[in-house]
Amino acid sequence: MKSFYIIISLLASMFFLSPFNKAQAEFPENKKKPHIVKQKLVVPFVDETITVDGNLSDSAWAQAHTVKLNFVHRPFDNTKPPVTTTAYFYEDGSTLFVAFRAHDSDPEQIRSFLRDRDSTWGQDMVGVKIDTYNDGRLAYQFYVNPLGVQTDSIENEMTGNESASWNGIWESQGQLTEDGYQVEMAIPLRLLNFEETKDIKKWGIEFVRFYPRSDEYRISHLPFNRNNACVLCQLGDASGFEQAKQGNNLAIVPTAVLGATRERDPTATNEWEYDNAQEIGLDVNWAISPEMSLQGTLNPDFSQVEADSAQLNINNTFALFFDEQRPFFVENADYFTSFQNLIYTRNVNSPDYGLKLTGRKDQHSVGVFVANDEQTTFLVPGNLGSSVANFDAKSTNLAARYRFDYSDKLAIGAVVTARDAENYHNYVTSIDIKYRLSDQDTLRAQVIHTDTLYPEGLFENFCDNNCSRDEDFSEAALRTQKNESFTGRSYYLDYRHETSDYDFRATRLETDENYRADLGFQSRVDRKVTIIGGGYNWWNEDSWWNRIRLSGDWDQAHNMNGELLEREIEAQINIRGDYQSYAQFGALKRTRVGLREFNNRLDIINNATYFEEESMSLYLETKPNQYFFIGNFIRVGDAIDFANNRLGDQVFIEPTIDLNLGTHARLRIRHTYSKLDSNNDKLFVANLTDFRLTYQFDQRQFFRVTLAYSDISRNLDNYIVAPGEDLGLDADSQQLGVQLLYSYKLNPLTKFFIGYADSAFDNDDLNKLKTNGQSVFMKFSYAWLQ
Repeated sequence: MKSFYIIISLLASMFFLSPFNKAQAEFPENKKKPHIVKQKLVVPFVDETITVDGNLSDSAWAQAHTVKLNFVHRPFDNTKPPVTTTAYFYEDGSTLFVAFRAHDSDPEQIRSFLRDRDSTWGQDMVGVKIDTYNDGRLAYQFYVNPLGVQTDSIENEMTGNESASWNGIWESQGQLTEDGYQVEMAIPLRLLNFEETKDIKKWGIEFVRFYPRSDEYRISHLPFNRNNACVLCQLGDASGFEQAKQGNNLAIVPTAVLGATRERDPTATNEWEYDNAQEIGLDVNWAISPEMSLQGTLNPDFSQVEADSAQLNINNTFALFFDEQRPFFVENADYFTSFQNLIYTRNVNSPDYGLKLTGRKDQHSVGVFVANDEQTTFLVPGNLGSSVANFDAKSTNLAARYRFDYSDKLAIGAVVTARDAENYHNYVTSIDIKYRLSDQDTLRAQVIHTDTLYPEGLFENFCDNNCSRDEDFSEAALRTQKNESFTGRSYYLDYRHETSDYDFRATRLETDENYRADLGFQSRVDRKVTIIGGGYNWWNEDSWWNRIRLSGDWDQAHNMNGELLEREIEAQINIRGDYQSYAQFGALKRTRVGLREFNNRLDIINNATYFEEESMSLYLETKPNQYFFIGNFIRVGDAIDFANNRLGDQVFIEPTIDLNLGTHARLRIRHTYSKLDSNNDKLFVANLTDFRLTYQFDQRQFFRVTLAYSDISRNLDNYIVAPGEDLGLDADSQQLGVQLLYSYKLNPLTKFFIGYADSAFDNDDLNKLKTNGQSVFMKFSYAWLQ
């Protein structure tokens, strides 16, 4: 009961310290805020180019316009910055040129390292954010660190996400100076979607500097209103670009892949099975109009170069999620996002071709892609667990997303996905809406309809003994035991009130038992979920802490028959302070259903046991200097032992260390420790270490060593086993994965990789780690640009 009382105390504090307590001290929201006027800039036309070297010596800069960055947005609210920053800007009809002089009273404290593209967050950076339609929907972001390393992305106001998957080809360079650093950027306008007219154009713009010291300052040339939830709507105006035109933006990129692999099962044989691969492919990117882009790929090698982050998968009933990293799918991925994850492209495993169309015109945006697949993979969702289905049949996969922005407050969208294979299909149609009732209030809704046909006998893949007995079934078998096509539906409704000092949200999600979204990542069905939560913020500008947040929520989930699946209440208090420190303490009390007793039934009442879980968590992190980051997450308390359907005691610890070893090298280590005791004895102890050491030679090339090692120890005597049943588990097991990778990137399209990967494992049948797979690979692509 201890954590329950902690939760009640935190929520009570949230009430008594909230705006409803009239006796409280005056908080920032009660202070009179200055009226914020949208700033306007003119981008001059200068018919001169520059040499992008970071020294700002070219004569064109004397004709550029300038602006000072005078406002700190984070961690404070439009306060005076501790450093001086000046941005310079002009355009010549084909390129936007931007430069910064970033002064620093102590240049030795500048945090600047050579890193791969899009890996400079947490360092000193300057950059520009551009909304070419000035409608608060999408914004391009271009940032550069003092050594010229680029980071670019697209910010999506609809989803609130920033995606680094977009990569443009632009120039940048930086120089460290005696009083700070300076940066030059040349951004070709052909990278940007905009309306090509002969009139003066008015784009949204923001110049930004990140200044990480004891606090991480975000400094801008604009003041922002924290009580306005729409950030992109507050960008300043930049007028100019009268002669701006877009070219064909044509990129023809042939690719070559060479590789050799060998695999074996060392528990059965020492003989290797060999496989060699030599593939030639072609990628084409073409701006068919100023607003629309077409991407095509033939015979692509869609295997990943970067190793996935290692994850523990023990005492978990739902499928793990891994980020997409393959270039064809991540490029312009923001055009396909909606409130529910209906398009998860890692479901498309091995295509021969792919075609993608994305673009914006006036109030309309659209994204369409089609790709085939040599096999068909999808999630089989449930309400107590999910599984992965895979059958050997070629499929055709299509996804389309359309969005219409009726105004700056109302956006309406639609999603269609389709997957077709022999004796199988899954069709999804969806409509969504986002409506900003006010600057602080936002309503989101989405309605989804699905139509699915499973291959005959698919359910047998999730059975023991072909489901000849009732106990041989599983939830996945029951949910795939369908001989005809079936339809399902889902709806999502979310209301949020967000101000600088407090926020509130109410969410309702309902997904029926026949709902399937096989091209997405939708692992839960047969659920009705209600969530009510909120939080309160205290801000401070004169102490060791700058924000304290108290938050909590209550939620419950039932199946479609009204049977309780889960009910929980949780609360957190977090503090953000000096040395870029952050601490969060949380407490949770939850009623949750365990496994079903009779596997041939999906009902809960009289078929499952409810467990009462109480747990507490603590997360700490700090970055006291430019070389060192440490964070640690700890959770202790009750957890269901899903292997034996009983309540256990869990200790979960996940520390992370990130070290900058000079300008060139970076070491990142993340360790996961999970221990579960059940029935007053140890059940398992699992350790997982993810080790990544990178040496960045310069802006274009790096060498990386990745190691992932897991070690799981089980007490088999503490598992409940029916007479004659084989657990299929090892008392001790280890796995080791190694990857060596060299990468050279001239730009995001012209690149070269060469690498080696090795995997090994050990279990009760072996007496040491033995290699079960090895591969070498080389990938090369070269872009012809027009």
